[in-house]
Amino acid sequence: MEVKKLRISDKKVEVLHTIGLESVQDLLVYYPFRYEVIEEKPREQWQKEERVTLEGIIITPARVMRLKQKMSMTTFSILYDEEEFKVTLFNRPWPKMFPVGKKITIFGKYEGGQRITALQYNFQSLQEQLGILPVYTIKDGITQKDIHKYIKKAWDVLGNDIQEFLPEELRQKYRLISKKQAIHDIHFPKSMQEVAQSLRHLKYEEFLRFQLSMQAMKQQEQTVTVGHQKLFANEDVWELQKALSFTLTDDQKSVIEDILHDLSQEKIMYRMVQGDVGCGKTLVAAFGMYACVLSHHQAAFLAPTEILAKQHAQNLRKLLKDFGVVVEVLYASLKTKEKKEVVQRLKDNEIDIIVGTHALFQEDVSFHSLGMVVADEQHRFGVFQRRRMLAKGDKVDFLFMSATPIPRTLAISLYGDMEVSTIKALPKGRKPITTKLIQSRSMAPILEEVLEKIEEGNQCYVVCPAIEKNEDYDLRNAQEIYQGMQQALGKKYRIGLLHGKMSAQEKDETMQLFVQHELDILVSTTVIEVGVDVKTANVMIIYDAHRFGLSQIHQLRGRVGRGEMAGYCYLLSDTKDKDSLQRLRVCEKTNDGFEIAKYDLQLRGPGDMLGTRQSGVPSFILGDIVQDVNILEVAREDAQHILQHIEDAQYESIRIFLSETMKHSTYLD
Repeated sequence: MEVKKLRISDKKVEVLHTIGLESVQDLLVYYPFRYEVIEEKPREQWQKEERVTLEGIIITPARVMRLKQKMSMTTFSILYDEEEFKVTLFNRPWPKMFPVGKKITIFGKYEGGQRITALQYNFQSLQEQLGILPVYTIKDGITQKDIHKYIKKAWDVLGNDIQEFLPEELRQKYRLISKKQAIHDIHFPKSMQEVAQSLRHLKYEEFLRFQLSMQAMKQQEQTVTVGHQKLFANEDVWELQKALSFTLTDDQKSVIEDILHDLSQEKIMYRMVQGDVGCGKTLVAAFGMYACVLSHHQAAFLAPTEILAKQHAQNLRKLLKDFGVVVEVLYASLKTKEKKEVVQRLKDNEIDIIVGTHALFQEDVSFHSLGMVVADEQHRFGVFQRRRMLAKGDKVDFLFMSATPIPRTLAISLYGDMEVSTIKALPKGRKPITTKLIQSRSMAPILEEVLEKIEEGNQCYVVCPAIEKNEDYDLRNAQEIYQGMQQALGKKYRIGLLHGKMSAQEKDETMQLFVQHELDILVSTTVIEVGVDVKTANVMIIYDAHRFGLSQIHQLRGRVGRGEMAGYCYLLSDTKDKDSLQRLRVCEKTNDGFEIAKYDLQLRGPGDMLGTRQSGVPSFILGDIVQDVNILEVAREDAQHILQHIEDAQYESIRIFLSETMKHSTYLD
């Protein structure tokens, strides 16, 4: 049933579609990312800088003061608990909305004395709002109130039709509430205990579905593939070292040996190479692909973005130019004629290695003899896409690469029989990155220092957590930062803008200008996080750094210091939260990705229930593979048991799920 059936305006429906809400069912599984407990704390307990909730009566006329850059400040006084408080509101320049004598409910920050900064307000009775309020991810054009209303409508329409997925024996074994109760209580909880019980059911079900899919897929792969080893001479592969201007590290050599051993076996290779940013994972993969080519098979290299696909193709051509290996690239925005030519040459065995984005999964892309697939940052590709690539060849070996180290036990829970190789040492000559925490909302304290580095020939990334302004989240956004920098610095410095809403062509053109040093500064969102390699880009500024996970900050700063000069990363944050500042200081202290990952796991407390995802692993809606590793492991064992007894009557819903899952390629893609 489409969402518009709930009598939602076409304009709102369009916005819902942009956040993936197409149907009424989608609304029910659009879970909150946090909860606010709305309570009225007695006046004598208020602490400075603390969040407060109060209902008062406006007793002075509202005054509006215009600030710079279309910003404004509205002030008025209210009477609360027989005291007068001055209330400040930003960017609500409508004095008529706040007439004297009107009751107002304020959710704000107590500034000390008689001053309050309102973060949100409404004119409903506070008594009606006390309790637990779910908070959802939203976009411009949709408010929290809208989402609450739509989810309530969806519940009224479909709540009674929610089907149980988990067999009764598992629900009883783990004392889980029903699916219907779990969906209801996650959206309309009366207590945080109800939220916890809902999460137990929904996380377990999410992990069980994942494990059932993964293990059923592997069972099918084992029956489909007939093993035969790839034939090549190891010494021929090691000849590739002659094309390098540096010496491989011992870790790189060890991992290459692991890969060559796997390729020469009858068993299909499922190996993950994990290693820190810049440790040379791609080079290691190149040795494996060259071995595949020597065995008279083709290799495919999957990259998450067009920018990266082109970069990898260029680097592979440079490495293999004297070895008679033909490398081509395929991506969605390639002109139709060129795309057809590449697809035909691939089929006719005129291409040895094809680098591509998701375009490689298309049905019309076929190989003469696909023998190996490498996935860069493998979490970007689901198990069904892996299956599609498997179907394009006979005995296809898989190599996955991840820059986020995860414990071996966790790798087994996530990937079953996958082998794990680790590169710990960084290549010689790789300069350490100097990271500085700047406790400021703007770059003013470091602007002079940054401009000096640009004058020395460096380029600079400026990373923002959001693309555009959002009234519900006070985040620095790329568009405003770009406009501000253009006004202040645009006459002297060349500034570009890059974000996910731009077309592939626009992104590529902007990135090419930066690569060719025709831009000095690139204002960007996290689209530059993975793999982009610009040798003279040695300065990075990250706005609202406390909004990012440690591993993500480490990934981002791995974009600088990749050439001859040292790298610098400035973390801007005005947060007063002690835990957030402690996390950011970890980045100041160490450049070791393994240490960062360890800290990341230790510092993320239970309050970060649905927090920043670890990269390098599958994404789950609710489940956190670190905090919920026990649930993940239990789900793996239960999935194994169920698949061994899949014909039992109690597993009918699971048989239907697996039948649909194996037929279609939507789940986990």
